[in-house]
Amino acid sequence: MRRLASALLLSTLAVAGRICPAAEALENWFNDPFVPLSHAVAGCPEPKGPRMSAADRLSQSHHRAERGTTCWLRGECERPNAYEYDASIAEQLAAAWKRHPELQQSSIWLTVQGRIVFLDGCASRPGFAQDAERLARSVPRVALAVARVAASTAGRLPYPPLNAASASAR
Repeated sequence: MRRLASALLLSTLAVAGRICPAAEALENWFNDPFVPLSHAVAGCPEPKGPRMSAADRLSQSHHRAERGTTCWLRGECERPNAYEYDASIAEQLAAAWKRHPELQQSSIWLTVQGRIVFLDGCASRPGFAQDAERLARSVPRVALAVARVAASTAGRLPYPPLNAASASAR
């Protein structure tokens, strides 16, 4: 009877983890670069970035393998996987970011996934997102740059925050 009760409890907990994904730990399963570039805007919520659940990791695995290899097969990448460029892109963009004081009055996190750059955070200067994307595109091998930047720390965010509960209370 104890074994049955233990098995029932374990299966209930497993199902509860699937129903309530907030209880599931988020991890950077693919080791995508995730770098804070600036911290000038107080209260700007940290983005979720490349962190995901184990279930999301499984659902994205095939897509990432296919997308990474397609770049090489099309002759768009010298390396057999587009994701192999990501660490270098992140290093180069972080160094370039430091040379642009007009971008420092922000709170921005950088994520690079398969040569695609995401710049998430907060900045109130008009034209900031366009300037940030332009700088990112200037880095060799960047395929696409997307700046998802909030003009203030109040209201709806243009990027998924790490703590969705605090963002929904806004």
